[in-house]
Amino acid sequence: MTTDYKPDAYTSLSPYLIVDGAEATIAFLKAAFGAVELRRFLRGDGTVMHAELRIDDSVLMLSDPNPPGWPAMPSHVHLYVPDVDATYRRALAAGAVSVQEPSRKDDADKRGGVRYGGATTWWIATQVGTAAR
Repeated sequence: MTTDYKPDAYTSLSPYLIVDGAEATIAFLKAAFGAVELRRFLRGDGTVMHAELRIDDSVLMLSDPNPPGWPAMPSHVHLYVPDVDATYRRALAAGAVSVQEPSRKDDADKRGGVRYGGATTWWIATQVGTAAR
């Protein structure tokens, strides 16, 4: 579907993260989630002014802080993946710390969480059944 109000193959909603260490975060996203870098713009000092990465069917945007108005902010992002256990292990191997090992609770998802860079918590899930009502 082609539209004139947004780039082709972009969803209408894209999370935008401001993180300390955007270069390292980009490397983590590639290793853990298979992110594909779409574009990157640097400031004169070499920090990331703006970057865009595709993860599956979504685009994530991020940058390094730009004081005083754009500090790094803690965030939570939820991501569906084909295999939550394998993705969780890749995220840990790429430098994340565990927040919650993948497990199934009272819904249709098996879900776990990791934190990378001290500020972004990535909730990863795979739908494995139907929700209990």
